[in-house]
Amino acid sequence: MPEDAARKQILLRLDPAVHEAMSRWAADELRSLNAHIEMLLRQDLKKNGRLPKDAAPIRRPGRPRKE
Repeated sequence: MPEDAARKQILLRLDPAVHEAMSRWAADELRSLNAHIEMLLRQDLKKNGRLPKDAAPIRRPGRPRKE
């Protein structure tokens, strides 16, 4: 099963100005907007002691390595 097959999809509604700011920030960090939002959510979960121990590690930015 591919890694992304087990991932949950959600619909997220954002203020257009917030979306634009997040998109620029993600681009500055060389991440997709989706990856950037997940990274920020994980950071906050960890900071507040709520990140599950069995959470899959987040993939590093950039293209996946060829195997």
